[in-house]
Amino acid sequence: MGVARLLAKGWILVCLYAGAHELAVVLRSSPDPLAVLPALSVCVVLFAAMGLLFVGGFGASAAHLTKPLLPHLKPAHFIPGFYDVVFVVFVILSFVDQVIFAPANLSGGVIKALEEAVHFAVPGQRALDRALSPCMIDGGRLFASSFTWLLAIVFLGSALSRLKLAAGILRLERSKHHETLGPISLALVLGIAAVVGIQFLFVGSAYQFLPCSMFTGIPGALLIGLAPLMLSYLIVSALTALLASGKEHK
Repeated sequence: MGVARLLAKGWILVCLYAGAHELAVVLRSSPDPLAVLPALSVCVVLFAAMGLLFVGGFGASAAHLTKPLLPHLKPAHFIPGFYDVVFVVFVILSFVDQVIFAPANLSGGVIKALEEAVHFAVPGQRALDRALSPCMIDGGRLFASSFTWLLAIVFLGSALSRLKLAAGILRLERSKHHETLGPISLALVLGIAAVVGIQFLFVGSAYQFLPCSMFTGIPGALLIGLAPLMLSYLIVSALTALLASGKEHK
């Protein structure tokens, strides 16, 4: 997977997730939600278009794009892969838990067990707990984060079990379409991004620098309900690119 395609997918997902979260807030608090929908839709579309314009410029700057792009597009290019479908399903589950289930279920045996398990296994969860304590806010955020980390770990484990297959598919794609970055450069860029993401999210270094107001709005919703899943997707992409950069052993 090229950097441009990965950036495009990530940006669209962030815009849709943020828009859906704001829509949920509007439906709960606004006396006339229908009056807000047009403005909210325009904001989501404009933000998505702005990011895609930047990503498209990056992709179009590749030296190999000397022919028109549209004639080479096929319906198969718009069909999501298996991991993409699973990832989207996990994102939807995380969103539903964050918006509906977690705020209405602040305690319970299963909830407490999941929170304690993730609290033990993920340093970032402990860092989030420490960051939320002075703010005196929870509202199901700790359970939502725990559930998202559980989904991220399950997705990562499932994807790693089929890493060779994904690397083989990536080699086939490269044989037909050259990428802006070379195989080694792509693996290096994705690897550095994955390491930074692990330090900030899984280790939890980023939480200590965030103010309380960050956790009560859309940035906090993205950080808690989406960022761990995106990190797992990035790790899988980096490992796939690294494995595909070498020669295939038969």
